[in-house]
Amino acid sequence: MPEMTYSAALNRALREEMNRDPNVFVMGEDIGVWGDGGGVFSVTKGLLDEFGSHRVLDTPISEEGFVSMGVGAALVGSRPVVEVMYSDFLTLVMDPLVNQAAKMRYMFGGQAKVPLVVRTNLGAAGGKAAQHSQSFETWFMHVPGIKVVVPTTPADAAGLLKTAIRDDNPVLFLEHKLLYFMKGEVPDVIEPIPFGQALIRREGKDVTLVATQVMLQLALKAADQLEEEGIDVEVIDPRTLVPLDLETILTSVRKTGRCVIAHEAVERAGWAAEIGFEVSLQAFDYLDAPIVRVCSANLPVPYTKDLEAVVIPNLNDIKDGIRAVYQGKQYSRGGRAINE
Repeated sequence: MPEMTYSAALNRALREEMNRDPNVFVMGEDIGVWGDGGGVFSVTKGLLDEFGSHRVLDTPISEEGFVSMGVGAALVGSRPVVEVMYSDFLTLVMDPLVNQAAKMRYMFGGQAKVPLVVRTNLGAAGGKAAQHSQSFETWFMHVPGIKVVVPTTPADAAGLLKTAIRDDNPVLFLEHKLLYFMKGEVPDVIEPIPFGQALIRREGKDVTLVATQVMLQLALKAADQLEEEGIDVEVIDPRTLVPLDLETILTSVRKTGRCVIAHEAVERAGWAAEIGFEVSLQAFDYLDAPIVRVCSANLPVPYTKDLEAVVIPNLNDIKDGIRAVYQGKQYSRGGRAINE
């Protein structure tokens, strides 16, 4: 299979869906004519030239305004893909997205469809500071009616985006800044990937590790390195958080008896707590050690890279979490086992 960047894979999926369905259009800030075109991360590059300004819409700097326009367009038969430049700016679209798009199909008894995709990016990327580095996926998991997608590889990004565009419900499609220019294999024919199907990225027998995006990449590295210490780690990529493939996670934990969950969002009330609770509820009798969370500190992300590195989990944090659970110890960030 050919290799391409995460950004290029998203671009290809958008182009193919726009060719397949004339009701698909894209809109957002600086996605068409700014610079070389294609927005800050080049995801929409070339689409304006190919499809014209009636299907590639540069918007004013008003997230609430253009997401509201996307909701309205979806209600009358279009399939808008709305780009919000940074996920931090989702704070500005809570009314149209949470109070309107997420509720309409339910409130109108299934008579209304809202095939809206909101694309944005999350996570820290080296010095973007507290207002451009946040991870808000758990906020939207809490809202009934919104699907939440977190692809890691270029192939998954493309396949899941196709599924999102064809879905008749609002989808929040969360990319990661550090993944845009990383390469991976993408099939010659990109097929839609069903939501709610986790993937076992690495099989193992001693510890189950659940992670997404950059934390998933670190998890795979940690698993490879800890194999030298005799710890065999199974790594699971949920791919979508809503719907969540809990059964794949539970089946793995029932096999390994241990569970680590890693995410870049802050620890307090993060999605690791939700999965951890379900594991403790449905697989308690199989657990040989306390569940471990490896997450960001409950702090704003600092501007300086050295301080950012203290807040965001790193490879050693994940390895320490795995070691702790393997030894049957409780764990907190920084590698300290609570009950040594």
